[in-house]
Amino acid sequence: MNRELAQMYPNAHCELDFTSPLELLVATILSAQCTDRRVNAVTPTLFARYPAAADYAAADRAELEELIRPTGFFRAKAGNLIGLGQELCARFGGEVPGRLADLVSLPGVGRKTANVVLGNAFGVPGITVDTHFGRLARRFGWTRASDPVKVEHAIGDLFPPEDWTLLSHRMIWHGRRVCHARRPACGACDLARWCPSYGEGPTDEAAARKLVRNGPFS
Repeated sequence: MNRELAQMYPNAHCELDFTSPLELLVATILSAQCTDRRVNAVTPTLFARYPAAADYAAADRAELEELIRPTGFFRAKAGNLIGLGQELCARFGGEVPGRLADLVSLPGVGRKTANVVLGNAFGVPGITVDTHFGRLARRFGWTRASDPVKVEHAIGDLFPPEDWTLLSHRMIWHGRRVCHARRPACGACDLARWCPSYGEGPTDEAAARKLVRNGPFS
């Protein structure tokens, strides 16, 4: 299934726009309960206004909240970004650390966010268990776990570390485009022959094709 996913999505990548570890970290924090496309609409102005950790640390909260308002939960996210800037300056010389233990100690950063940053900004293998990844892993029969950390560890035992980051992208791309939460497009899925959950969605190809979403998601 992993090999088939690689053929289906040869260009799978992180759909958040960034040019540095800090930008990716900020964008990933903003992506909670928000689409990548909406985050990408906000971040050009945000990154220009706050190019460094010190800028977030010294940010005017009201101004920052207004800039990130379209991403939702903007008050909590603004607090996390200000705290993030302060912690990066105080503990890491204003730079984003490249270790999981350090990343998850920062405001607003959990394992999912940390693995996104490690895999895409530092080239450190990581499994990103978002709602799409967890759903597909269970549908594929790779795990029964619902806890993201347990899913991460279960899938990590099935695949070599060098596959983790791209596998995460491919699973997320497939979840967004074909294997939806409510009505998966089973009849249009190239993984159907191996999938133990085949039939949860329409199996008629014509009906299933109508459910396929081509994006853009960023």
